[in-house]
Amino acid sequence: MPVFVVNSQAQSNGDHEVHKEGCPYFPQFYKSLGWHGNCNTAVAEAKRTFKQSNGCKYCSPACHTS
Repeated sequence: MPVFVVNSQAQSNGDHEVHKEGCPYFPQFYKSLGWHGNCNTAVAEAKRTFKQSNGCKYCSPACHTS
C-alpha cells in the first residue's frame, strides 16, 4: 500500500492536494496520511483536517476533482 500525504499549503483555489509518496509534485510542506489502499480513503482522511481536499491530477487522478 502506498503512503499518502496532504499538502498543508492550499492552492490558489483553496484545495489541499493529496499525493502519493514518489509523486513528481510531492509537496515541501505536508501532513502524512499514512498507508492507504487507494486515493479515496486518503482524501477522506485528509478532509478530517482540511475540508477542501482532493487528489493530485498526476498521482491520484481518480480523486482529482478540481
